[in-house]
Amino acid sequence: MRSRPAAVAAALALFLALCLALPDRATSRMTAGPAAGIAQGNNAFGLNLYAALRAQPGNLFLSPFSIATAMSMVYSGARARTAEQMAAVLHLPSDLQQVQSGFAELLNTLQAGAKAHGYRLDIANGLWAQKDYPLLPAYLNAMRSAYSAEIDSVDFVHEAEAVRARINSWVAGRTQDKIKDLFPRGAFHPDTRLVLANAIYFKGTWASQFKAERTHDAPFTLLGGGTVQVRMMEQQARFNYLDAGTFQVLELPYKGDTLAMDVFLPRKPDGLADFEQGLTAEALAGSLAKFHMELVRLALPRFTMTSSFELNRELAAMGMPLAFQSGADFSGMSERSRELVLSTVVHKAFVDVNEEGTEAAAATGTGFKATAVIRYIEFRVDHPCFFLIRDLSSGAILFLGRLDKPA
Repeated sequence: MRSRPAAVAAALALFLALCLALPDRATSRMTAGPAAGIAQGNNAFGLNLYAALRAQPGNLFLSPFSIATAMSMVYSGARARTAEQMAAVLHLPSDLQQVQSGFAELLNTLQAGAKAHGYRLDIANGLWAQKDYPLLPAYLNAMRSAYSAEIDSVDFVHEAEAVRARINSWVAGRTQDKIKDLFPRGAFHPDTRLVLANAIYFKGTWASQFKAERTHDAPFTLLGGGTVQVRMMEQQARFNYLDAGTFQVLELPYKGDTLAMDVFLPRKPDGLADFEQGLTAEALAGSLAKFHMELVRLALPRFTMTSSFELNRELAAMGMPLAFQSGADFSGMSERSRELVLSTVVHKAFVDVNEEGTEAAAATGTGFKATAVIRYIEFRVDHPCFFLIRDLSSGAILFLGRLDKPA
């Protein structure tokens, strides 16, 4: 029996709601240019955010690219100290024009790569504004020109639930129904004035596919010491590989060789926490720069996972509390900026890994590489690991996560 298309399916969603403040509501091939800087900044932000979330038990999956894109759309309207805090947390240049041109170039690079190499990568941005709320023309123009945002006028005041269904439908449509019901009932209120969203969907096939007939049941050791039976995929092929002592790294490219999944496997079954503690953008880039081609006997479990987060507390604790307070300055969005605060940031992600390829989707909303003697390197993912999916041209990490227990 033929398996379903080999797929890693990932879906992420982030929502930032900008609402009226109420009194009682307190390594890259791209070596230069704005896009390279934005990609590097996004990676640093994403790993910092992962560090803030990793204390949560179990599987963990998110799209730093999607979150950073949505937050950048918010940053475009922030000013003064609010903008300074956001730039520091998001690792963005202080020059707003550089930020916007960098994101525009990065988005074009990613989508051009997909078109040229035959995988699917859809990225969409949207903005929904209260129909009678005066957003500045310059802000709307920036959303269109830098982010190719779809802009819609809606009525949160009288039809908040209908608008919620409308935005959820937009997210579902642009993630091939991988993200459904992003915003729960009651997420929007009559005081909601603006919702910004990013949706990303990726579908590709492995450059070296696994044969379904070789997939078999095998034990996977959990962090607590017990084991579970998983569907283990196996193949022997040449891959980029690194032995870093306490952990191994393997790169699995997708057809076209412009996107890849990198799997970081601790040597010890319970070594993931120690690995995570040393996980920084600099350490990650250093590991990825040391790859060499090896003949590898690879075993990788099939798995599916879903993660959901509310990110207000983490983002504020990372250094941008002003955006969530009544003193927030979003005067780059509206002349009535004193009314605006960032009220909600939600994120939802889904990933499915199997024999033939990868499918990934994400939505973000803001509302606010053999020797003469054949020798195989053993790379057996039979205990928890860290993994990411990245664009090899820009270096941008599109998705990252922790596999704690395959399901």
